[in-house]
Amino acid sequence: MFSQTSRRTFLKHASLGVAAIGASSARAAVWDPTSTRRIRVGIVGFGVCKFGAQFSLQHHPNVEVVAVSDLFPDRCKALAQACKCTKTYASLEEMVKDDAIEAIFVATDAPSHARHSIEVLKHGKHVACAVPAVFENLEQADRLLEAVKTSGLNYMMFETSCYRPDLYAMRTLFAAGALGKLVYSEGEYYHNACSALASYRDWRIGLPPQWYPTHSNAYYVGVTGRSFTEVSCMGMPSHRPELQPVNNRYKNAFGTEIALFRTAEGGAARMAVSWDSPGHEGEVGRVRGQRGSVTGTRYQGIEKQLPDTGKPPLPAGVQPGGHGGSHGYLGHEFVLSIIEERKPSIDVAQALNMTVPGIVAHQSALKGGELLKIPQYRF
Repeated sequence: MFSQTSRRTFLKHASLGVAAIGASSARAAVWDPTSTRRIRVGIVGFGVCKFGAQFSLQHHPNVEVVAVSDLFPDRCKALAQACKCTKTYASLEEMVKDDAIEAIFVATDAPSHARHSIEVLKHGKHVACAVPAVFENLEQADRLLEAVKTSGLNYMMFETSCYRPDLYAMRTLFAAGALGKLVYSEGEYYHNACSALASYRDWRIGLPPQWYPTHSNAYYVGVTGRSFTEVSCMGMPSHRPELQPVNNRYKNAFGTEIALFRTAEGGAARMAVSWDSPGHEGEVGRVRGQRGSVTGTRYQGIEKQLPDTGKPPLPAGVQPGGHGGSHGYLGHEFVLSIIEERKPSIDVAQALNMTVPGIVAHQSALKGGELLKIPQYRF
């Protein structure tokens, strides 16, 4: 006769399939090109993180970087050297007038992302943008969505968590039905020095954590393609000098904001962003569904036959890059979406459904955790 403990253990192992995820044995080992077309690309922004050259666009066989831009001449020169490009512009506003350019990657300061993306679209060019899609106010979101719809062009947000091995596997398993509806998901983005980093016009100084939410929110929105519907958020005052209201332009006191979201599936999600908690830094998450769950690189659930969850090969010369090997994949997906005349994997709706909940979450934190509705975006 089983004891209670051994009976529970037996039932668990009898009903749950346990498997490592992230293997790519079923995929081709070498990238197989489908087109010889070369997209003429411009890149703008080479600030503290040097993101303009971090996504391997300059190494992609289907890309020709024809021009670069940065407001600071020394940075503009450095970006041109990194991209092996001779044509430079003093500003994005000048670059968008160049009819030779088909697409632009916007790697400028976060407060300018929406304005710059809209400017690119107005001039008839596809646009990729660093995170977040919009900043501080919801009116930007409406304007960006309308600009994409009106233009008929591609917009993609380069959210790095979406191409981390764990989230990529989660998305693949969810699409195959191996997770079912998500009961609970969580994402965490910890960056102990973020609020003190140098930045254009000091935009990072005192930044409310949930205004930079996409690295964590991707662990639901990027997995399911769905959205959050309402939020209650708690903020914790910071010990950092720059995160005192009198010392930053946002009048923000919070160094940590923890948001509890209701999801479109009826489940819950906890998404944390923190600037002042030493220890592990970066992005991490897990999901728990009605048919299976994923933590790290392990799937546990009732499905015995799982799809291949490894990322496909990249073109020769394109490196996976930083943020968990996501950079090269984001650039590659943007290029393919243009060549294949389809929406990119992180289109404007997903970008806004990852970004805007953080803006509303900060409003909730300022109101002591009041439950607030979140706008919904569709494309």
